[in-house]
Amino acid sequence: MPDVARPYAASNALEDTGQMPALFVRERQPAPPSPRATGPDYDRIQHGKEFVALRKTFRRFVFPMSLLFFTWYMTFVLLAAYAHDFMSRKVWGEVNVGMLLGLGQFASTILITIAYLKFANKRLDPKVEALRASVGTSER
Repeated sequence: MPDVARPYAASNALEDTGQMPALFVRERQPAPPSPRATGPDYDRIQHGKEFVALRKTFRRFVFPMSLLFFTWYMTFVLLAAYAHDFMSRKVWGEVNVGMLLGLGQFASTILITIAYLKFANKRLDPKVEALRASVGTSER
């Protein structure tokens, strides 16, 4: 389509065909070849014994705790779905077993978070700092 605002402007073939490129999109420039980037060798770190030990320590806490919480949560859900008489049993006034177990979900989440923070501060963070020191980086 010709430019009616500027009749003497040079015509663009894409404008004439109606196949204009999207506005505000930059064309990718090929990255210039750069020298080998300096920094940690992540492959070596990942397969090093310090990192493997760190992952093993992390997994020893996370997997059993996740399984425990999932079991506790599914027990609550199944009781709520199928054990109506048990869940509606009054404990104090209008407070029933279902309410207490529901609040227990919140309490257990908070307790797991606190336990993980203590575990990480005591067992994981020293290993992370030692790994960073051995690699020669202090950035987070």
